Amino acid sequence: MKNIAEQGLSRRSFLTGAAATGALAAFGLAGCAPQAKAETSGDATKADAAETKADAAAETDWLGSAPDIAAGDIKETKQTDLLIIGAGNGGMAAAATAADLGIDFMLCEKSGSIQRSRHWFGAINTKYTEAAGAHVDEGRLLNEFSRYASGQCDQRVIRVWIKESASVVDWIDPILTQAGMTCAFDNDIDHETGGTSFALFPMEHYYSGKDAAGEALERNKVLLSYINDKGYDVTYNHKLVKLVQDDAGKVTGAIFEADGGYVQVDAAKGVLLTTGGYTSNAEMLRACNPMVDRCVTLQYGSPNNVGEGIKAGMWAGAQKDSIGAPMVFDRGAVKPGENAGIISGPGEVATFAGTDKQFNLGSQPLMKVTRDGKRFVNESTPYDFCCFAAAEHEGGVFCQVFDSNLKEDVKRFSTIGCSRQTQQLLAKEADTPLDEIYADQLEKGTMVKADTIEELADKLGFQGEAKEAFLAEVEKYNGFYDAQEDADFGKEAYRLSELRTAPFYGIWYGGSLLTTVDGLRINEDMQVLGAQSKPIEGLYAAGDCSGSIFGNNYPEYIVGCACGRTITFARHAVRHIAGDLA
Repeated sequence: MKNIAEQGLSRRSFLTGAAATGALAAFGLAGCAPQAKAETSGDATKADAAETKADAAAETDWLGSAPDIAAGDIKETKQTDLLIIGAGNGGMAAAATAADLGIDFMLCEKSGSIQRSRHWFGAINTKYTEAAGAHVDEGRLLNEFSRYASGQCDQRVIRVWIKESASVVDWIDPILTQAGMTCAFDNDIDHETGGTSFALFPMEHYYSGKDAAGEALERNKVLLSYINDKGYDVTYNHKLVKLVQDDAGKVTGAIFEADGGYVQVDAAKGVLLTTGGYTSNAEMLRACNPMVDRCVTLQYGSPNNVGEGIKAGMWAGAQKDSIGAPMVFDRGAVKPGENAGIISGPGEVATFAGTDKQFNLGSQPLMKVTRDGKRFVNESTPYDFCCFAAAEHEGGVFCQVFDSNLKEDVKRFSTIGCSRQTQQLLAKEADTPLDEIYADQLEKGTMVKADTIEELADKLGFQGEAKEAFLAEVEKYNGFYDAQEDADFGKEAYRLSELRTAPFYGIWYGGSLLTTVDGLRINEDMQVLGAQSKPIEGLYAAGDCSGSIFGNNYPEYIVGCACGRTITFARHAVRHIAGDLA
């Protein structure tokens, strides 16, 4: 199905289904929906899917049940071979692949625009990394990935990304470079980090460039132009309502809410969900990712991320990951006294105390304390470690402190991944005073400044025993710097800093929530799994609405793996549907 429409920008997704009781027990909570129980026969598939919905509704209200839409309410029915739902990172890669293969497809998008690109994506042993001599041990990467998930993952699915991501770069590179983009990758990772033997892998690729008008190019926009040139486009303002199944349980299409009523799209070869995570669904977050309600202070996902794709899959009998996996970064700056946790009411978009954008400085391994004034963690760890650790303390927040030597400290820390943006900013502004660089945060009150450590303690809200503990902690931390040894938590010596040169600064943080990466269980061909872990015929998923590889967290030292797997899996799914795989 071909049609030409307009491009736009925003970031979209749907929301992911429910994390089952295992996840909730792990977080000390309960109440997430059970897994779907589809059988091999069509009648059993539908009966068990209905039973799943009934059981889920009895336990929680986030899943609900599939709407009952009469045939007479369908205003239009369209036919295609492949139906892709969601025009984000996965959907655009899937569409470009389908266009290359000459498949008749429709790409339906909930909003009025394509979604914003995740620029950094992980790819293994590509032509760029190999040319630089930066080879990755694929077996070690696979097992390190699994260790982050505590083994609660499918290594066969992870392996698809590891084995195929280089060929994805070979495919997409000429498309992007011909549009004026160039590729760079991060290879400056040859130093100890995390106070232990965290494995670091050179895999983060970034394409950037400008068009003839000087506007920044984005991968998804380039892919939109690419499919336009081949006669395809996105069908906008089509919100997924439910999937369509035949009497045998095969997924044969989907029903959308569009202008003028319901539209049904029948797909002869398959339906691919690329609908994203569920960061904005408060009920789902509380049920399936309860850690978010304990440690997050900033919403950094899209209001569109409400989980329709996962819910629709579960209504069709799909299984969802049994544990949650939030992508949380330590960048949710808040004013002193603010707590972590969802503050929105029932039915509202999930919101938190923080109202600003992510504050990248939070990922720097400076001294951090909780409300009792004491250090509580090795600060030189993946972004979510501090956030998850702070969830065990009052308010779920932590405070970062530093002195006027920040620029020298950050340069020495040499962090990896997107936290390096702070290093780049401070190097660029080498002659600019800190007060000017961070004038916005100082004005808003999320960053406080003082001439003495005691004054800083007061401005940060420390009182009584907490203030005494904070002052003692600063003195002890200075001693660790002098001795070049963190005797409390084993942080690397080069990532210690001193707090002696006025003025002094402090900021309170919780986590910033970027997305959720627990979703519908899939096999290595991206087929969605139903009862007894058998594929549901005709249904595929890729990206944040799919699961099977993450557990409890996002492995932040495997930089760009979420977006990398999204693009790789979306392309693989289309090739599988088209019979293009060996």
